[in-house]
Amino acid sequence: MHWWVERPDILAGRDLLGGGTWLGVHRNGRFATVTNFRDGVPPAGKLVSRGKLITDFLESEQSPAAFVRSIDGSDFAGFNLIVADLDGASYLSNRDGGCRDLEPGVYGLANATLDTPWPKVERSREAFSAALAAGLVNESSMLRILDDRQLASAAEVETHGLPFKKAHAYSAPFIVMPDYGTRCSTVLLRNREGRLNISEKRFKSDGHSTGQSDFYFDVDTARS
Repeated sequence: MHWWVERPDILAGRDLLGGGTWLGVHRNGRFATVTNFRDGVPPAGKLVSRGKLITDFLESEQSPAAFVRSIDGSDFAGFNLIVADLDGASYLSNRDGGCRDLEPGVYGLANATLDTPWPKVERSREAFSAALAAGLVNESSMLRILDDRQLASAAEVETHGLPFKKAHAYSAPFIVMPDYGTRCSTVLLRNREGRLNISEKRFKSDGHSTGQSDFYFDVDTARS
């Protein structure tokens, strides 16, 4: 994660192939993240990079609700998108989820539609809810939740067309595999005063950490 040189108001990682990102925030408080959708359907034709959805929203002046409703989902491979500004948040999936404006609450999202009760989603959401109820929400506690490497039981694994061994590895919130897995964990917290705290912890393919970056800044409403 870094401030982009050519777009200095955007803080995000960078997809070196497509040029976009999977999670980003703007100095004005706009936030967006995208996950791919695991449905076993190979991309057909020339599709737009899903990372462009993030940068388009961060630089847009549209509300979250208006932005998600303006997207032609057929231009992209399967995705889940969450976008938010200081006034609200919205969700869009181009795989059965449709558009949804998000009320205050706790949600869980992996590589199916929002709140699909995969074991790792349910476990992570319960851990977050417990931390919230106990007043223990901070960067360290959230990174610990994201570091959950417990696999689902064999009976709980849904393969979705994948070999069982791979699907089983994917059932953990933190995935450790040589060719596909968790390479970074990111926590974004915003308080009532508009202060943003963002932590990104990075990992090698064997799951060992390679470093952490922390960013703190006040939302600049003048840039909205």
